[in-house]
Amino acid sequence: MLSSPPARRLATLASLAALSVIGLATAASAHVTVNPGTAEQGGFTKVSFRVPNERDDAGTTKIQVDLPTDHPVAFVSVRPVPGWKVKVEKSKLKTPLKMEGSQLTEAVSRITWSGGKIDPGQFQEFDVSMGPLPTGVDRMLFKAEQTYSGGEVVKWDQDPGDGQNEPEHPAPALKLTPKGVEPAAAKSPAGVTAQPKAAATSDASDGTARVLGGIGIAVGVIGLGVGGYGISRARSRA
Repeated sequence: MLSSPPARRLATLASLAALSVIGLATAASAHVTVNPGTAEQGGFTKVSFRVPNERDDAGTTKIQVDLPTDHPVAFVSVRPVPGWKVKVEKSKLKTPLKMEGSQLTEAVSRITWSGGKIDPGQFQEFDVSMGPLPTGVDRMLFKAEQTYSGGEVVKWDQDPGDGQNEPEHPAPALKLTPKGVEPAAAKSPAGVTAQPKAAATSDASDGTARVLGGIGIAVGVIGLGVGGYGISRARSRA
């Protein structure tokens, strides 16, 4: 039995809506990010700069990350990535850092990975160990540049703010928490102390999984609605 024109129109609209939602979710998650997103002030940490390829017709061939020079980090080391060359650059400091009785006059200011390729639909992670992390500030911004095989350069250098109104090209941000501060325990309506929420150091892929799961549920609900409408129309015409 052929479906009625209204049912076909609803199905088409549902498909377009689902594709739009998926497209928006993909665009929102295709930023260069630093993972985990939180570390302790004054400590050492290992972070991964996650670089997804946003283009369908070009590969990512170079990624450049700038470390903030206003809050320099004394010790920085990189993990080798097969197929990629890495260049670490240092800059003179306006104010030397005091480190265990000595002064540090220069610090790493830029790391560049090149020579490899991130194909469409893929991503790569570039690991960096660093510390001691700055104290007295609540975050570090790492301005980045992503170069594609066609010559296009995308700058990830905009201040993401508090995350409520994210700009088009946000810079990777690492939130810094005071040393020894534990997440506050939440209280249930009955007054029972609940377990603290998982630390913000969890992998950002959890957020992506939640987004994709929500999209799947939304598409499923739309499909059920369209199917139910089609059945009711068919019965009314029978």
